[in-house]
Amino acid sequence: MPRSPFLSLFRRIAGILLVALGCLLAAPVVSAAQTPTVLVMRIDGTITPVVADHLGEGVRTAEREGHVALLVEMDTPGGLLQSTREIVQDVLASDVPVIVHVTPSGARAASAGAYITLSAHVAAMAPGTHIGAGTPVTGQGEEASEKVVNDAVAFAVSIAEQRERSTDFARDMVRDGKSVSDQEALRIKAVDLVAPSRDVLLTELDGRRVMVGPDGAEREVVLNTAGAQVVEHELGFFGELRQLLASPELAYLFLSIGTLAVIYELAGPGMGFAGVLGVVLLVLGFVALSVLPFNVGGLLLLLLAAALFAAEVITPGVGVFAAGGTVSLLFAGVLLFRGELGVDPAVLWPTALVVGGGSILAGRLAWRARRAPATTGHQALVGHEAVVRRAAGGTGQVWLEGAWWIVRGRDAAVAEGQHVRVVDHDGLELIVEHVEPAQGQGTEQKDEP
Repeated sequence: MPRSPFLSLFRRIAGILLVALGCLLAAPVVSAAQTPTVLVMRIDGTITPVVADHLGEGVRTAEREGHVALLVEMDTPGGLLQSTREIVQDVLASDVPVIVHVTPSGARAASAGAYITLSAHVAAMAPGTHIGAGTPVTGQGEEASEKVVNDAVAFAVSIAEQRERSTDFARDMVRDGKSVSDQEALRIKAVDLVAPSRDVLLTELDGRRVMVGPDGAEREVVLNTAGAQVVEHELGFFGELRQLLASPELAYLFLSIGTLAVIYELAGPGMGFAGVLGVVLLVLGFVALSVLPFNVGGLLLLLLAAALFAAEVITPGVGVFAAGGTVSLLFAGVLLFRGELGVDPAVLWPTALVVGGGSILAGRLAWRARRAPATTGHQALVGHEAVVRRAAGGTGQVWLEGAWWIVRGRDAAVAEGQHVRVVDHDGLELIVEHVEPAQGQGTEQKDEP
């Protein structure tokens, strides 16, 4: 049979549309493939477990999303040695080139920052910056013991050897607290280059070859950073809050106020908001000192919140337990859920408020139920009236609420045909008193079998 001209035209138009659609869908992919991206994050202030988690997450994000490099712009006076070790381990094992840029002018990579800079695949500094002073100190600011210093020296030298940087500087910055300027650091090969800005740095790094990956699985990568698109990797609201809570400067304040609040609560009767606040501040203080990991601190606060909400239901009052549980639940959400598991503030705040308000409502309902008159059992029969049908030996039997009950007079023995009212119970016996039947009320009980 001959083909319909309309069918041929339809097929031709459909083919043209499919080709055009394919071109449109492929265009963004080709464009994205031709435009390299660099993940950029900023480290300001003290190196804490929060910063270590944030940088580790940045490394994993850069690897997962296929960025050509992770650029860390840094200005830090130092921080915790354990957090520094975690960061260095993540950087040394990264499958994506990690670039550390000490910037802006006037910034520093002191103490912990110097170790991190030495560990980078590419170490850069802005004009007017300095690096060094890596001698470990105690929590009181005093120089650490010789054993700790020797361990830190070995740590710094091993990093410099792996990155082929100055081991003499690595040793001196720990042993003698040596610190050098950007130009001196470039001269002694402690860093790779000096760049005044991010754009200049990415342009100068284009085409540089670096080795990435863990030991035994290293591979060479050519940096393609000229004109790369920058993708920000921010700490976020909760991250900034955790960084504030992890500040060693606040640890002393948390522990002092928390201890005073607990002592004040123990000195007075009852359990008030001071005791709850004291426990929360003590947990935050131990987290700030890194005595408790963030996850452990968050879990303790979560358990405290659950206990306080249960206490509000069991012993309802003016809402002290519910308020304390709400505060504890908020801080638990801040500490416990981080990184990809982080809770959005738009979810955390309403959830804590709803749970706190719900515990107050549940407590009020429980309190009202406990005060309501009984509806079952012996207590529910108090106040009911009945007629004694059988009597013998000072007790009798009545038919009440569909069952036979043994009754005993409170003041005198009961008699058959007597109208009584239940006033109490003793085991399975009802205690009754004689009452006069209401006018017009008969003595017959229609539901008696």
